[in-house]
Amino acid sequence: MAIRRLVGGVILAATLNATIAAEPPTTVVIGTPPQPGWSQLNNQQRNILAPLAKDWDSLENIRKKKWLGIAERYPAMKPDEQQRMQDRMREWATLSPAERNKVRDTYKDFTQLPAEQKQVVKQKWEAYSNLPPEERQRLRETGKSSKLLAPPPVQATSENAGQSATPASAQNQ
Repeated sequence: MAIRRLVGGVILAATLNATIAAEPPTTVVIGTPPQPGWSQLNNQQRNILAPLAKDWDSLENIRKKKWLGIAERYPAMKPDEQQRMQDRMREWATLSPAERNKVRDTYKDFTQLPAEQKQVVKQKWEAYSNLPPEERQRLRETGKSSKLLAPPPVQATSENAGQSATPASAQNQ
């Protein structure tokens, strides 16, 4: 009788393990749990995040979580900050996925700059922002705005200077 129960238990356990292994999980949680769909947001969240409405359900969970955090902080923002946030959301919503990735990459590059270079880029941005709209548009059309706002080249140290002057073919020999 005990052997029969043991065999039955082993068969049951094997069957359950096979069933569990055969069915993949319905959601894979890697870092960020599933976030609510647009219809699951409350009225306040939908009003704040309105510029993102058409793209909301296709956003990655990590992005939704970020925007929900912004929506949570939004009521405590000053009116001018709220307006700036709404403007930025509208601009963001008009970008293509490739443009969004480019913006993210640029921001990531900026955050990794040394403090002095960040300051130079901020000063260039300030100068660019103070230009008349027509001049900014002209610079964008000629592609010079990205050069104007590019971080300064990294200064070569005397140790690196000799290495950079050596052609790559000579270094490989």
